[in-house]
Amino acid sequence: MTNTSTHDTAEQPGAQTPQGNASGLTGELLVFVSPEQVSDAIKAAGCAVTAIEQDGVVYLHSASHGVGFQVLWGSALSPGQYADFTLSCPLRVQGGTLPGEVLADWHRTKRFARAALHGDFVALEMDVLAAGGISPAHLVVSIQLWTQMMGQFFLHLRNFKPAAAPSATDSQGGDTAVAASQGADATATA
Repeated sequence: MTNTSTHDTAEQPGAQTPQGNASGLTGELLVFVSPEQVSDAIKAAGCAVTAIEQDGVVYLHSASHGVGFQVLWGSALSPGQYADFTLSCPLRVQGGTLPGEVLADWHRTKRFARAALHGDFVALEMDVLAAGGISPAHLVVSIQLWTQMMGQFFLHLRNFKPAAAPSATDSQGGDTAVAASQGADATATA
């Protein structure tokens, strides 16, 4: 099976692919991706990558913003050829549970990458689809988008503040709660 198909577009002078070759941007589409192609795209996006072969499958591990991520292969068309993959960054939740508002706020304000709780882990994930054809440049931009989303997610976690609860003097109900607790203190000491 061939990994590329010809596309009828004129070559753009000076255009560069991750490999530094202008014809890759305009002349060929990737209709599946291999671990080598994804590894090259990760490197072109500015990240180091480690390939680990296990049971005949090559797994890719990398990092961005000092935090590791991995490539999870999707639909295998044949050994080493995939129609899609998921970029995944699992993070351990320490010191209790992550408020549901954190993920709801992320999904309400961001696109492209999703976050989900898996026990003691929260995983940021983004799917990349090659089926139907993508350019090598699109593959690199997808990885760049992923690293950008990782940075935004870390800032989101660091800066998240839950909605403020109404203070005791904000409403009449708050004043009643203060008065009730003061009355309970008064009867306890009397």
